[in-house]
Amino acid sequence: MAFWTVVGTLVIMAGWSIVTATYFAFQDDVLARMIARQAEMQFAYEDRIAEMRAQVDRVTSRQLLDQEQLEQKLDQIVRRQSMLEQRATAMGTVSDPSSTGSLRPPRAAGQPAAGVPKPSPISAPALSAPAARDVRADAGGFTLASVPRAPRPGNVEAVLTRLQESLDRVEGRQVNTLASLEESYESKARRMRAVLADVGIDAAKHANAAAGGPFVSYRLTPNAGPFEKQVYRINVARAQLERLTTTMVAVPLRKPVEGEIDTSSSFGVRIDPFLGRPAMHTGLDFRGDTGEPIRVTAGGTVTSAGWSGGYGRLVEVDHGNGLSTRYGHLSEIEVKVGQTLKAGQTVGRLGSTGRSTGPHLHYETRIDGEAVDPQRFLHAGAKFGLM
Repeated sequence: MAFWTVVGTLVIMAGWSIVTATYFAFQDDVLARMIARQAEMQFAYEDRIAEMRAQVDRVTSRQLLDQEQLEQKLDQIVRRQSMLEQRATAMGTVSDPSSTGSLRPPRAAGQPAAGVPKPSPISAPALSAPAARDVRADAGGFTLASVPRAPRPGNVEAVLTRLQESLDRVEGRQVNTLASLEESYESKARRMRAVLADVGIDAAKHANAAAGGPFVSYRLTPNAGPFEKQVYRINVARAQLERLTTTMVAVPLRKPVEGEIDTSSSFGVRIDPFLGRPAMHTGLDFRGDTGEPIRVTAGGTVTSAGWSGGYGRLVEVDHGNGLSTRYGHLSEIEVKVGQTLKAGQTVGRLGSTGRSTGPHLHYETRIDGEAVDPQRFLHAGAKFGLM
């Protein structure tokens, strides 16, 4: 019994010795593998972290690039909006053609306005130039202040696109407006020159009266673009039209009597009503009732107002540029010598004074003192609805 106890103890001690020896023998190898595994895991985590950092850097760079592109687009829109507002301001200095070239006399004081008057061909309205506030309003309600600082990318692109489209529409309207203005001015100027030519007046030789001042050259800047060049052309056309208008206001194109014209004697050779012999009739005779108002046919200055032989009571008006008109056989004279008249003002009343067989107006048109047929001027005025 004691023997087996000793043997068991020895076996146990031997097994423990073997285990202990094996542990010490493989301890370093296990530790090495554990350390290598931990190092491998650490390297893997570091690689993952580096990759994540790279992704963050790429996202950040993309965001910065997108932000820079957004700021560039916004800056372009700001510059374009500023340019369009400056253009609108420049267009505001270009008058509406409806305010230039009107040859109608002013409405008499106290005369009621019967609705909206029908515009004559030379004073027809055209497109007016939009003001700067209209340009901003035309942007469809979008302004740069309405663009959010950090909106969603898709929303930003949509807003920018709508802003660009709005500015495109504003610019298109500006271009169309300028084209319409230029065509309107040029068309009116052509018609006025044609009328002046019809009545034998050279517009180039009839400079504006009472005008002057130092000469200051008006020219474009070297870097002027298409818009500036077009505005320049419009300003030149407007100046020419204003000069023609000033000339035409002093041309006797209107009727001296109201209502329908009843001509009793035309200009030229006729049989004298008193002597029954051929004679030169230097004007037109318009039948009417005694007391009817007689109106001056163009602006000018009264040079004669009184009795003048066969004319009876006569008013003569000097319109400048060698043009003058005479109004004879008046029953009453309502103007004085030296008085300045506007077209359409009453100079007297129809009558039968002087060498006359009945109530009528003897109306003359003279160029440089020589009588010319008034029908030339009346027909020209009829083209513009001034009859």
